[in-house]
Amino acid sequence: MATIGQIWKFLWEGVTTKQMDIQVLGAHDCESQNSRLVSLLVDDVLALETGALTSSLSFPAQQKLEAILVTHRHYDHIRDIPTIAFNLFLRGGTINVYSISDVCEAITAHLLNGKLYSKFWEKPQGNPAVKFNIIEPGNPEQIQGYNVLAVPVNHSTPTVGYQITSPDGKVVFYAGDTGPGLTDCWRYVSPQLLIIEVTFSNRYEEFAREVKHLTPGLLKQELAVFREIKGYLPPVVLVHMNPEVEKEIEAEIAVVAESLNSSISLAYEGMQIHL
Repeated sequence: MATIGQIWKFLWEGVTTKQMDIQVLGAHDCESQNSRLVSLLVDDVLALETGALTSSLSFPAQQKLEAILVTHRHYDHIRDIPTIAFNLFLRGGTINVYSISDVCEAITAHLLNGKLYSKFWEKPQGNPAVKFNIIEPGNPEQIQGYNVLAVPVNHSTPTVGYQITSPDGKVVFYAGDTGPGLTDCWRYVSPQLLIIEVTFSNRYEEFAREVKHLTPGLLKQELAVFREIKGYLPPVVLVHMNPEVEKEIEAEIAVVAESLNSSISLAYEGMQIHL
């Protein structure tokens, strides 16, 4: 017969071992038959970015979505807002979109503006297909049971990354598009998994600095600062790779991972991450 201690151990492990499941819908900065724009799906209900949202999910899967987090207003990150809105409109559904004011204003002014696409943030009246919610950097929000903290990162337009903490205490930080200079950002996050971009290979470092993206060499510097500040380095998954230089990035990242003695892997479409 099991002892009280054994029963408690079983119950405790059952409570604490629930996974956060992250599906990579799109992992790249260019779209083709074999590559999709960045989109991530957390536990089937929380989407990060919309570059490949509707093209990757069935209609029933789209209807399961409870919220979308968007990091910035560049087209490859907001592209499927109109299509998810239209699909939900036809099915009587609705979706909450969370982002900084700059993003919400850009979408309503240039995409769902009644000219390119219907104003689905106004209709149907009383329960619109899209509900925009302004999120303030530095102020934690409770979104569908997740604690979400938006943290500014260094990109060419106002951009935030999101630290997402599940009800069970699993923590992931998705940095969105960013260039070097993340010291202040690192002070506010303590993830168990870091999802961050590397867009170009090292030979494009000057251009990457100019447009505020990362290369393997620049990422190495940022991760070294993270370790110095936080005292550890979580596993790292890379997104937003340019397919033309992905093989170069992969080879250069292997050197970075060995140098830092850390787990760093490139994401791919359909990748399943269990945290």
